[in-house]
Amino acid sequence: MADTDTIAAEANAWVTDNWDPDLSVGEWWATLADSGYGHPTLPENAGGRGYNRTGNRAVRQAIADGGAMGPPTGLGMMLAAPTIAAHGTQAQIDRLIRPMIDGTDAWCQLFSEPNAGSDLASLQTSAIRDGDEFVVNGQKVWTSGGKIANKGMLIARTDVELPKHVGITWFAFDMDQPGVDVRPLTEMTGRAIFNEVFIDDARVHSDDMIGDAQNGWRVANDTLLFERMSLGANPVPLKSCSPGPVANNLERRAGDIVVSAGSGESGVPSPNLVLWERLVEYATKTGRIEDPILRDQFVRFYELAEVNRMLAMRGRVKGASPVTPNLSKLMMSDLYRGARELGAAVLGMDATLHDDEGLEALVQELIMFSPGPAIYGGTDQIQRNIIGERGLGLLKEPGPDKTTPFNELPKN
Repeated sequence: MADTDTIAAEANAWVTDNWDPDLSVGEWWATLADSGYGHPTLPENAGGRGYNRTGNRAVRQAIADGGAMGPPTGLGMMLAAPTIAAHGTQAQIDRLIRPMIDGTDAWCQLFSEPNAGSDLASLQTSAIRDGDEFVVNGQKVWTSGGKIANKGMLIARTDVELPKHVGITWFAFDMDQPGVDVRPLTEMTGRAIFNEVFIDDARVHSDDMIGDAQNGWRVANDTLLFERMSLGANPVPLKSCSPGPVANNLERRAGDIVVSAGSGESGVPSPNLVLWERLVEYATKTGRIEDPILRDQFVRFYELAEVNRMLAMRGRVKGASPVTPNLSKLMMSDLYRGARELGAAVLGMDATLHDDEGLEALVQELIMFSPGPAIYGGTDQIQRNIIGERGLGLLKEPGPDKTTPFNELPKN
């Protein structure tokens, strides 16, 4: 891989030569996909450039500096693409990843269930083979982006007579079919980022099984690893929008997205240094920037954001601790809490008043959303368990023998 300065220079030149705000969103995303800059951390055989996090950040910075629109948002890019690149056949990679990068498909994550959240391996959604297909029945919950997704990362139990971590298979699942019912779960922000999904006799072809049958737990763990790494990455924010046929953004003018879009996924504020700079500007205008207590909060948040960025970069280095993504995920929870407290301190009493636009509206949404990161993607408590067991070698919590067949385990 080229050094970071070379990557940055090449990406800047490419953006200068290719960005055209009059392109449609679909045309621009296809151009990004053709160049490998749409998802540069993917290997070349999956449509990327094989860059590490530092190289990816350089590309994103070039897109931001060029005033261009970023790649598609969502879980396809974040989770499904790297998972399929790591575990899929070349035929699956060719068929499934390109539509994520060019925005044709939007993906959701069908992992958690009402009785299988923190203990995900206890999932009960079944996939029973019927010839070349599997018949799927069950319920999923906390499904981010489910209402706009036409594809899903599904893990389902394909053999109840095997131990719970073994009898699971990972599928690329069509959401747009009979028997799939998506129901939004409205949060206190008023948004419905999460959904519950009811699956009744839906079908998935064996060609869409990613990895071997009964090996879905290993594949799912890599998906969760990519999730924790992404949630803790704090990358350069880019203006973009949701992909897929339901969101219906592909025919829009790309330049209009750059002007109107926010930098957070689905409107959720990002606790990054862009927000920090806006808060500094606000505090300067209101004459509070010299307040020593407020300055201390500014410094603490800046330090946290920088340490998180460097920790995320370390996670890509060969030989890094296997629990680095879990540490990054924990730190992301701290970042949201820190941004909430800093924003409220800067705004003062105005943080209690509802507003529809501007920094006030952003901080108010951040305050309401901030409990979420400590829950989704694996709770803070689960991250600490993993760090203790896999990173520090502490004893695991007591439970049934791992060889016990799933159908013999006590059910909650």
